[in-house]
Amino acid sequence: MYSQNKFIQIWLISIIFLLTFMIIVGGLTRLTDSGLSITEWELFKGFLPPLSQNDWLNYFELYKNIPEYTEQNYNMSLSEFKIIFWWEWAHRFLGRLIGIVFLIPLIYLFFKHDFNFVKKYVLIFLLICFQGFLGWYMVSSGLVDRVDVSHYRLSIHLFVAFVILSLVIWEFLLNINLKKIKINFKTYLPEIFLFLLFIQLILGAFVSGMDAGKIYNNWPLMGQNYYPDDSYFSDLFKLNAFDNPSIVQFIHRNMAYVILIFYLFMVFKFSKIKVKYINNIIYIIGIILFLQIFLGILTLLSGANIFYSSLHQINTIFLFSSSIYFIFRTKQN
Repeated sequence: MYSQNKFIQIWLISIIFLLTFMIIVGGLTRLTDSGLSITEWELFKGFLPPLSQNDWLNYFELYKNIPEYTEQNYNMSLSEFKIIFWWEWAHRFLGRLIGIVFLIPLIYLFFKHDFNFVKKYVLIFLLICFQGFLGWYMVSSGLVDRVDVSHYRLSIHLFVAFVILSLVIWEFLLNINLKKIKINFKTYLPEIFLFLLFIQLILGAFVSGMDAGKIYNNWPLMGQNYYPDDSYFSDLFKLNAFDNPSIVQFIHRNMAYVILIFYLFMVFKFSKIKVKYINNIIYIIGIILFLQIFLGILTLLSGANIFYSSLHQINTIFLFSSSIYFIFRTKQN
């Protein structure tokens, strides 16, 4: 039993690291505008990169047929194309690698036990497969009538990535022997906090997908006012509000303030239970949260500089991971 638990722990922690790396590379793929460089699905064919000059030319010719090239990158050389190609290829390769690294141990566990034992892992694997489909669904939105992918599809793709990461972290925590912490009151504050983080994650994907971080590069105002200068307040309540980059940035900024206020309220509530270990977890989350807000401000002030933008997304992974851990520890009693 011990060796089996150890096997599952190593398996899941490997998946966590791969998923983390995948999200980071995915973010950089978006930030470098590389996501449309491979214009075909290529489930099996694309496992290997181009191995000859002719292969490179074929990929480049396919790229020349989409609006991103004809309307935006028409002066791009083959050497420049290779740069964006490698980002997208690496992102897809990691997706395939995650699928393989997850599937092989899953098959082993299935034959060693039964379906009831592995069904929760099967669900995660199906989500991983679905995520691959969502990735192509996202890419396909930028191949015909636009020079970029749909920010709605991008947000779904990112949302599911963090759902998968959260589930794998939870399963990993279930398979390690953590000392139980007794808490004398029931609360859903950690779950609400995580829910707010997921909303902010979606809004962040909207900002990234529309390049909304490249406008209104001052803080705390947006232009000369708290509300964006180029929009009416009534626009905030229209159905197409999430198609307006200025309003999306405004909502993303203010959701950060909401999350911060809710976090401070959560600190106040948990300070009453006098459980030092739980309070330490909350303080760690606080450090990560304040760093996240600071990095968000730096990203804005820099005009969505790729370095700060990437750090902002990487810190999101730490924020989610620590929040999942917080929920897990408060639900053990």
